[in-house]
Amino acid sequence: MPNYHVVQRGNKFGVLKEGGSKLSASAKTQKEAEIRGKEICQNAGGWEVRIHTVRWPGKWQIRDSDTVSPGNDPRSSVDTKH
Repeated sequence: MPNYHVVQRGNKFGVLKEGGSKLSASAKTQKEAEIRGKEICQNAGGWEVRIHTVRWPGKWQIRDSDTVSPGNDPRSSVDTKH
């Protein structure tokens, strides 16, 4: 099952399937893209949605990662951010 990434493209945010080059969805805000990314990931069977922050143009850094059910979270901790 693929991971999905929430990334910034220009002045918009999008959901990018890991290994893909074309956005699966786009949104005006990062939060909207994160919600849409979790929906897409869940429909695909679940796994990880990784939210990126832009460090400099074209370079992203993962700032958060959420497991979407029915994905298998290897950690037993409870996510208190979302």
